Parts: sequence; C-alpha cells; structure tokens
Amino acid sequence: MLSRLRSEPFDLLVVGGGITGAGVALDAAARGLRVALVDQSDFASGTSSKSSKLIHGGLRYLQQGDIALVYEALYERQRLLRNAPHLVKTLPFMIPVMTRDGVVSRKIARALGSALWMYDLTGGWRVGKLHRRLRAKAALAHMPTMDATKLSSAYLYFDAEADDARLTLAIIRSAIERGAIVANYCGVTAMRKDDAGHIVGASVATRDGEAFDISARVVVNATGVWGDALRRMDVGGDSVTIRPAKGIHITVPWQLVRNDIAAVIPVPGDKRSLFVVPHMPNGDGTFRYTYVGTTDTDYQGGIDDPQCTTEDIDYCLRALNKAIAGGGRTITRDDVVGTWAGLRPLVVSADGAAAKGRTADLSRRHKVMVSDSGMITITGGKLTTYRKMAEHTVDEVQKALSHRGRCSTKRLQLFGATSRNRDEHLVSRFGTEAEAVRALIAADPSLGAPLVAGLPYVRAEAVYSARHEMVVTLDDVLSRRTRGLLYDRDATLRAAAEVAELIAPELGWNAERVAREVQHFSEICQREVAAAR
Repeated sequence: MLSRLRSEPFDLLVVGGGITGAGVALDAAARGLRVALVDQSDFASGTSSKSSKLIHGGLRYLQQGDIALVYEALYERQRLLRNAPHLVKTLPFMIPVMTRDGVVSRKIARALGSALWMYDLTGGWRVGKLHRRLRAKAALAHMPTMDATKLSSAYLYFDAEADDARLTLAIIRSAIERGAIVANYCGVTAMRKDDAGHIVGASVATRDGEAFDISARVVVNATGVWGDALRRMDVGGDSVTIRPAKGIHITVPWQLVRNDIAAVIPVPGDKRSLFVVPHMPNGDGTFRYTYVGTTDTDYQGGIDDPQCTTEDIDYCLRALNKAIAGGGRTITRDDVVGTWAGLRPLVVSADGAAAKGRTADLSRRHKVMVSDSGMITITGGKLTTYRKMAEHTVDEVQKALSHRGRCSTKRLQLFGATSRNRDEHLVSRFGTEAEAVRALIAADPSLGAPLVAGLPYVRAEAVYSARHEMVVTLDDVLSRRTRGLLYDRDATLRAAAEVAELIAPELGWNAERVAREVQHFSEICQREVAAAR
C-alpha cells in the first residue's frame, strides 16, 4: 500500500487510525471518494484500544441533563448491534440499592428509577428490553460477593459491549474493501501547502525511516489527543483545543468478584461511579476476569504513553472493596493482573469553560473545525458515536470538494459481520473470517493450542493476524489483535518469545528482529509495572 500512497492522488487523507479516523475513512470511501489513511503507530493503539469496551448511551450523561447526546448514542448503539453483530453484544447492567452505607441509598432509588425510565424512553428500549427492579435475592445471585445484610434491591438495565480494538480494525478493513489505502506506522511530519496556503497533502515517514509525500485535496485531522500537535503543523502557534482526561481500568481474577453481569458501583467520597464488568466467559456461567473502571481525571503528562499509577489502582480498589464489603475478601494490588490507561480528547470551548472544572463533568460531544488552510479537525465524542462523528466530518469534506454523495454507513455492515454462532470464540472476534482461522488449524493442528496460557486465544489467531491484519510488531498481536496485555500481563509476557517465533516466518523476521520485538514488549510490560508501584 505504501507504493500507492506515494504515487496516487487522493481526495482525502485521514490522519489517525483510531475509531474516529477509521470511521471517516469508511464513510468517505463508501461515498465514492479516493481515501488514504495513515497512523504514526498501530491502528487503535491510543485511546481506541483503551476504553471501557462499552457501546452505551451513558446513563450519567442523562443525569447531567445531556438528553440529546444520550439519544444520539443509543441510536448509534442500535446501529452497531445491527451492523457488527459478531463484535457488539447486549450487556445487562445492575445498580445495587443498599439499605445503609451502600451503593445507592433508598433515598435516591426512586430518582434513579425515574432516570432509567428516561433512559429507556430515550432509546434504551431499542434492544428489546426495558429496565426492571430486582429483589435482593435475585440481585445477590448476580454478584454474590455483595454484603447481603445491606442489600435492599437493585435495578437492571441493558447496554452493549465490544472489543474496541477489534471494532476499529473491522472498520479499517471495511474501508479497504471500498478502496481506501491505509498504512499504520506511517506518521505525518509536515503539511504540504500550495502557494495560496491551502493544504494539498502531507509529508510522512514510515517506521523504517522512509520519507515521502502524499497528495490529497483535503486532510482530516482525526488524531484524538494528538490533534493539537497536528493543528500546530498547520497553523503554528500554541493554541489549545483539547483537554486530555485520563481513564484507567484494572483487571482482577473473576472469582474474587463473581459477577455474572456488569455492575455499577460508586467511588467513596467522589461523585463518580465505576463499571465492574465480567470478561471472557468460560461457557458455564463463570468468567476468567473482571475489569473495573473507568476513572476520569485531569491529565498533564506526556500523551504518548499514559500509565495506570498506584493512585489510580487504589482509587478503583477502594470502590470495589466497598461494594463487596462483607461478601468477599479484600482485593489488593497483588490481585491486579492487568491494567490499561487511555486519554479522552475533551474539547475546550471557545469561552474556555472546558479548561476548568472536573473532567468528569465536561461534555462528550464532538466538534468539527475547519482551518483557514482547509484542514478539517474532528475531536471529542465517544466510542459509541464514532459513526455519527464520521458522517459530520465527511459532510464537511464534501463541501470542500464540491462533491455530492450520500452517507450510507447507517446500514452498512462491517467486515466479517454475522449473527451466526456469535457466542463462539472465533466468530466473536473474526466473524465470517473465523472459517479462515479454523482452516489454519485444520492444516496444522498445533495452531489450535493456546497462544497464552489461561487465555482463550489460539495460536492460529496470531498467524491469521500476521497474514491478514496488517501486523507490524509483536505488541500489535499481544495488545490489540488479541488483548493479552490488558487482561493478564505476566502470562502474556511469558508467552511473548514463543509468539514472536510463531509469527516470524509470516513477517520475514530473522532471529535479531525476534529478539528486538520480545525486548520491546518486555519494556512495555516493565513500564506498566513500574508505574503501578
């Protein structure tokens, strides 16, 4: 694809291969535009692989009065359930109501019930289920580690979940199917402009140091928290349009929590709540892991490698242990087997209001901006609403190009879409491509063995990813094509050398390259461990 990026003219160059940039590339390609997309790292390697993995309206946004945002998000949730049924699944949530010192007091239970009715009416009903009240015994069955002596009842409502990195990749591959030319590990180094100061493309450099120019009539900045850096390449100066907010998650062994559905718990002494989500079902009603998050804190550090700190972990554990007090043993830092941290690109408003106050209280609405040179920037928003963000962005692209084309992504099924056997592991990750993974195992039964001990991935998944999913590094496989690093860091690190040897023939790696890849992944793990001490 690099040769085509060098030689072909494009209508649109999308910079950023996260969920937003992928969505823009797909929408534009589906409208008949000639599209290129580049990312300085791997697809979804930033915020788009480090979210809460939820496709939801956002109950707290309703409580904040942003009804329009919730309505839009719930509409988009339903489209994703239809367009990517192999990746996006309905997920029940429980909000416990406690008699005293609890998650939700009886005093506000009635108000919460009203909010959930509003959530259903705003669009929650589209999954075919309405919220309902659970008696204490039924609630305790869903999360038996809660303190039964304090549990009064609970509310049950419904949202959805998805592997964010796999979803982003499916959108990327859908764009490729429609003619988009994409490249990861290809970063923009400068904007190219004509004599009138209008952007006509960008200069880029690959991971191996190769530099060349890409010609494009319009450039879209979809780089999330890196958006201001790209804007400065365009307009110079030091203007700030983005305020990063850090969100972290921790993973613990499921048996310490034993919840069979997601739960919403408050943080003691804070106005926020956290999700407690069971993950990786075993097929018998049990799970391998539970993850807890997300936090929402102002962030001032370097944006390339945010980390989950000791304070972040303690924040989540304090809430979790409060929720299960009396029903389960105290969970400590030693029980945490995985962490991840991402940065939300919150939009700073023109009056500077979003530069102040708690990030948790700031709007998740997106914003499309057009510079004097013609660069179009899309920022803000949330995972669930990526398609709508892309639609608004491509509408602006068409204005600049005097192009007419109807958005077709509302009903456009994503790469691999199938509703058949979607609870089967391979189908839930690869959709219709699961058959190709099974064919690898049929040809070489050793590829049916586990990729990482204790995790459900098999060796054939890594081989398939290396052949068909634009893998460049070992980290691509262990962090995003599979999610081993997020859910069990130590087990994944122990498997790293063997996985590198497995995919080396597919990627043309020699022994020296294998060693470098293993060392690089080891350093990623070491940074996580050091930050959490």
